[in-house]
Amino acid sequence: MDGTSDVAVGVKRGSDELSLYSSSSSALSSITDGSNGSDSKKLRVEEAPPSRVLHIRKLPNEASETEVIALGLPFGKVTNILTLKGKNQAFLEMGTEETAVTMVNYYTTVTPHIRNVPVFIQYSNHKELKTDSGNQRTQAVLQAVSAVQSGGSPSSDVQEALAAASSPVLRIIIDNMFYPVTLDVLQQIFSKFGTVMKIITFTKNNQFQALLQFSEPVNAQQAKLALDGQNIYNSCCTLRIDFSKLVNLNVKYNNDKSRDYTRPELPAGDGQPNLESSINAFNKDSGSLLGKIPGALNPLSAAAAAAAAAGRVALSGQNGSSGVLLVSNLNEEMVTPQSLFTLFGVYGDVQRVKILYNKKDSALIQMSDGNQAQLAMSHLNGQKMNGKIIRVTLSKHQTVALPRDGLDDQGLTKDFNNSPLHRFKKPGSKNFQNIFPPSATLHLSNVPQDVTEEDLRLLFSNAGGTVKAFKFFQDRKMALIQMTTVEEAIQALIDLHNYNMGGSQHLRVSFSKSTI
Repeated sequence: MDGTSDVAVGVKRGSDELSLYSSSSSALSSITDGSNGSDSKKLRVEEAPPSRVLHIRKLPNEASETEVIALGLPFGKVTNILTLKGKNQAFLEMGTEETAVTMVNYYTTVTPHIRNVPVFIQYSNHKELKTDSGNQRTQAVLQAVSAVQSGGSPSSDVQEALAAASSPVLRIIIDNMFYPVTLDVLQQIFSKFGTVMKIITFTKNNQFQALLQFSEPVNAQQAKLALDGQNIYNSCCTLRIDFSKLVNLNVKYNNDKSRDYTRPELPAGDGQPNLESSINAFNKDSGSLLGKIPGALNPLSAAAAAAAAAGRVALSGQNGSSGVLLVSNLNEEMVTPQSLFTLFGVYGDVQRVKILYNKKDSALIQMSDGNQAQLAMSHLNGQKMNGKIIRVTLSKHQTVALPRDGLDDQGLTKDFNNSPLHRFKKPGSKNFQNIFPPSATLHLSNVPQDVTEEDLRLLFSNAGGTVKAFKFFQDRKMALIQMTTVEEAIQALIDLHNYNMGGSQHLRVSFSKSTI
């Protein structure tokens, strides 16, 4: 896949080219305009079958090929692009169908933006782009992208687009700061786009600034696309965001100026968290960014957000930001507390699961904290499990209650508080850095030395899917296994994470960002 030979570039070839794509456009005509990223729109994404060619609509007039390519870049190789300037549309061809599927799944939970304008992505009816290679500027952009993806260095033309693919750290400047903005407010807003690992705030040239590190560069890119130029509160506190040249932040203290969320044991130093300012900031104006980003997650109430900003401590008379999720549209014939524990456990430590007695297609899931709940919701809402597209929202419940002593609830409620399978118990664990959206490729670890590729292919086929590709890592303790669909991979993870491979060695399974 490396090199530039397989990169083709699209230029418009007159009306026949447009008619070639008219079928993709007509499939979209029933989707209403607007930019609120509502569920009805997102469900339509599944109208066309998966294809490595993606149809992108509603591009702003001034959008460049580089910006369109940047949407696909974090998910894998981009092999072709065709822009239809007059129609504000583009077609982007990914290297594989799997990377296209991962990209579409990701953008159903986070609405992609170009120049602060929400754009819409769905599969094209075409399996590849057949285009001329006459547009030299576009060709240069794609070749630079290709060179970077195979380890080269980018031309200046695409450096800005590619910065996202290399740095998980954003530099944030806040203009027109009418209300105070705290570190916790930033964490609350940016955690909608992925795991926030570290934040450092400071004042420079009389401006409040922050450096914020995500676990993954793709999250930094999404946050920048969605938030740059947005106001935190109505008509003030404007976010100006670019990529930092730093790729890792060094945080010494956990206080109101800096925080390392992977190392809760750090000392507070001189500054102590100022709870009052963050509460006041939230309560001044409930028309905040928390509820305003198109396609962002459900807005929290001002009171809940204030409590969350104050270190997630429930304040008297107010509801704190709980870590409880409501999951609906489950397949009630197949779902169990254990299967939900395993799947949601990829994004946080699940404490309790309760399948609702009178509505067995719904369940409450209690995560360790509000941040983990947000993370699980952003990655799993809209995914397919046991043949049904599940919906994940924040619950109004603060905790999941266990059945009263002596009451049998038919195994619908389970307490996982002391489970040895929690992935995020250890501060600074590598698992914090390996949180990825569900994808068809799974990462396996803890593989016994005597287990062969054939053994693993058979094991994963028996989970009800088809194994498309397999690759051992050099030491053979780890491997990548690619299923045909994301749904098959989700099922395989549920069935085989912690599977006993003999000799007390248990297989570890997680979603991978790589493809084979």
